[in-house]
Amino acid sequence: MRIGELAARAGTTTRALRYYESRGLLPARRGGNGYRTYDEDDLRALRQIRTLQDFGFELEETRPFVECLRAGHPEGDSCPASVAVYRSKVAELDALIGELTAVRETVGAQLVRAERAMEALGASQETEPRCELGELGELEETG
Repeated sequence: MRIGELAARAGTTTRALRYYESRGLLPARRGGNGYRTYDEDDLRALRQIRTLQDFGFELEETRPFVECLRAGHPEGDSCPASVAVYRSKVAELDALIGELTAVRETVGAQLVRAERAMEALGASQETEPRCELGELGELEETG
């Protein structure tokens, strides 16, 4: 198949395919007419790349999965290098979850502090700040 058909079937652009080719993730095969040619294996590799990128993997992190497919494995994650990338990504996600949990705890504590301060002042949580600008507009209309 040609580049336009591959792009359409994979839900991407020809520009992205050329970029993947330049990075060595897709083959640079050319037909007798000079056009790029692709096959179903290329489509499988491209779908693997896109799926991993949708999960937050960097393009270079997809390389072991593509190489695993190119080596003839039925799945891109059935090779040791792919499993190593998974382990690294899980560790990265765990660290991010830890950071977000700490931020959430800090923001939650600030919320509790702010609500207590409002209660101490006798202010209702539903009280909206007074907007003098709106009141001035009303005065001008009636005046």
